[in-house]
Amino acid sequence: MADHQAGEVLLVKPRSSNDGVSVILRIILLLLLTDITLSRSIIKTLPGFSGELPVKLETGYVGIGEKDEIQLFYYFVESERSPEDDPLILWLAGGPGCSATRSFFYEIGPFKFDMSNFTGNQPPLVLAPNSWTKVASIIFIDQPVGTGFSYATNAEAYKTSDKKSANQTYEFLRKWLVDHPKFLKNPLYIGGISYIGVVVPVLVEDIYNGNEAGNEPQMNIKGYILCNPLTDRNGDVNSRIDYAHRVALLSDELYESAKANCNGNYIEVDPDNGLCVRDLQEIDKCTDRINQEEIYEPKCIQTVDKSKLLGWDRSLFEAKPMELLWSIPRSPEDWCRSYVYYYSVIWANDEAVQSALHIREGTLSADWVQCNLTIKFYYGKPSSESYAYDLPDVVGYHRNLTKRNCQALILSGDLDMIVPYLSTEKWIRSLNLAVESTWEPWLVDGQVAGYRVGYAHNDYSLTFATVKGAGHTCPEYKHKQCFSIVDWWFSNQPL
Repeated sequence: MADHQAGEVLLVKPRSSNDGVSVILRIILLLLLTDITLSRSIIKTLPGFSGELPVKLETGYVGIGEKDEIQLFYYFVESERSPEDDPLILWLAGGPGCSATRSFFYEIGPFKFDMSNFTGNQPPLVLAPNSWTKVASIIFIDQPVGTGFSYATNAEAYKTSDKKSANQTYEFLRKWLVDHPKFLKNPLYIGGISYIGVVVPVLVEDIYNGNEAGNEPQMNIKGYILCNPLTDRNGDVNSRIDYAHRVALLSDELYESAKANCNGNYIEVDPDNGLCVRDLQEIDKCTDRINQEEIYEPKCIQTVDKSKLLGWDRSLFEAKPMELLWSIPRSPEDWCRSYVYYYSVIWANDEAVQSALHIREGTLSADWVQCNLTIKFYYGKPSSESYAYDLPDVVGYHRNLTKRNCQALILSGDLDMIVPYLSTEKWIRSLNLAVESTWEPWLVDGQVAGYRVGYAHNDYSLTFATVKGAGHTCPEYKHKQCFSIVDWWFSNQPL
């Protein structure tokens, strides 16, 4: 389908069961109307990959909003096994405002950068052996607007929030499925990592509510997958001290003193509570140099400021970006995880790459960035004109979903101190679900890959699993293990 100018689309809802308009006719009407708001291209080759792609990759834009003023960019990869029958996953990256390339190249997608064979030319791509596309079709979306290659046609449309992001993604998915009707019958799952934990349960509830309201197309929603999800903002951050004590970063004496003096609340502290303030200062001394994304990896002293890396400052590279990749330390003692993200930043800013992906010319106001720092969240950052963090706690949405015919898989890397598994366990237990299978190890290649517990309530089920040795974005750290448990969860076979 060729690129089209955005136009207004009316999503039709049936007025009653006997309104005289069949579901098929409504979908045909939606297809005709949606044609002017979508563009998509099949990508046969990619710079950095040798030969024709062995997977079916599609990229495109979906226009949303009253006048399609928001254009959300996506990558879509069909399942390598059985796209007619396998699940369809809509996958959302975190941040908010971090591009889908993070998930596409480093976490669950079909390609990865071959950093060991970089020779100073285009960053090389190879197939990822544990891509989730081996068992599912996946839509990777640059959301919300202002993320990656997504853009808006006016300044007002760039203003968004957690709730708007969920609503806009629901609109995106409706239009995408209308344009890809052969996937309407596939089991649908919504997934994501980190901050997107505050958006996914809202989006899933929107889908269930939309189906009940008669919105077309009807979606075959089955559940959701979350990795290290931010869920209860205060609770998740507060649990970092409990976690630090459990993994021996804090002494028993300091932890017990802080718990008593701060009454277990370490983030909303009375400045006049001198004993609590003192204990928290001592805790900071113990944890300040810990890499909270993965406590056993180094907290790197980088040659390039991380904020500039995420924001992409071309002046850092003096018009010779390949020299930066060539200068990255290769020895294990000098290795830093942040270095691996240089590859995607340089790759996505290459004009040949943007041409291959069919990026619309003139839609980037500046260079492509991995994460939009104007909307990316950190604890204590206030809402701004461009993004409102208006969902501080979404446990209630999870509770609502326990009344649905719905399955949930929650994964937590056990070395993550950003959203510790302790806080995830806590809010899951607050749902008061019946324990269906008690805490037990799960194995990959005969080795313990983590621990899991199963819960159920009527037609709802939830599996919570830790991933041993994984950090904040657990599929990035433990590719094979996360693929194995997702494949098991889809198939309901022994792991």
